[in-house]
Amino acid sequence: MAKKKKWKRYIPFYVMVLPGLLYLIINNYIPMFGIVMAFKKLNFAKGIWGSPWCGLDNFKFLFQSKDAFIITRNTVLYNIAFFLVGTVLSVTFAIMINEIRSKFSKKLYQTLILLPYLMSWVVVSYLVYVFLSGENGLLNTLLTKMGMETVNWYQEPKYWPFILIFVNAWKGVGYSMIIYLSSIVGIGQDYYEAAKIDGAGKLQQIKSITLPLLRPTMITLFILSIGQIFRSDFGLFYQIPRNSGTLYNVTRTLDMYIYQMLMQNSDYAMSTAASFYQAIVGFVLIVAANALVRRIDKSSSIF
Repeated sequence: MAKKKKWKRYIPFYVMVLPGLLYLIINNYIPMFGIVMAFKKLNFAKGIWGSPWCGLDNFKFLFQSKDAFIITRNTVLYNIAFFLVGTVLSVTFAIMINEIRSKFSKKLYQTLILLPYLMSWVVVSYLVYVFLSGENGLLNTLLTKMGMETVNWYQEPKYWPFILIFVNAWKGVGYSMIIYLSSIVGIGQDYYEAAKIDGAGKLQQIKSITLPLLRPTMITLFILSIGQIFRSDFGLFYQIPRNSGTLYNVTRTLDMYIYQMLMQNSDYAMSTAASFYQAIVGFVLIVAANALVRRIDKSSSIF
């Protein structure tokens, strides 16, 4: 009888979990049967299950193509740069905003920094185009007034690693800043008061208290970013360069490759193979990163 009452007490919680669980099953698990396309020589007339098996031929074609190194290099290096630049900027802004004493000013700056994150990549791409347009772009107008030659930005690959890193940081730093700011707010004031009594200045307090206590948050975001290192934000790499073929050498990532194989070449088997490769490597990396963190500091690991 006691167990029955206990079960009834938990029913509302299970009901609350049900919508999210159904979404997870329908959106994430049921479509997983499509992974078999990566190992099939897909024939639409025969269907997925009727098509002949081809083993690892799709993967061999992917890795033997000239694009394999480029898309892997771009995906990994961009994600490393995004994490490093984003972490430095997010922590810096979080510390600076935490030092603002006016509540109105603090909320104002939080809103202004977070605002780009709420914009879609389509809107951001038009904002970037306003600056980089070859004819009437603000940057080219400024270069002309300074007596310098204009630049056809959408035809010059050498500038785009810096442009993409800058745009990604500008758009995403607000969200990461909120995470770090919430961690800083949770730090007890006793630490800072004790540091002041010992004569520590503001920079010393940040170095000796704030940054060490932010380490668990940084490690958690690091592990999550490692798991996403083989993924890229499709909106960033598709919308911002405006899908310019001249820039593919520096803007083409795994997600862009999967999209192009799927939508332009209609090669469902190849795009599935690339996506499966992406998912497996991401899973292995996140497990390995968590294991490494657990060996160094067990309390900071996710699992």
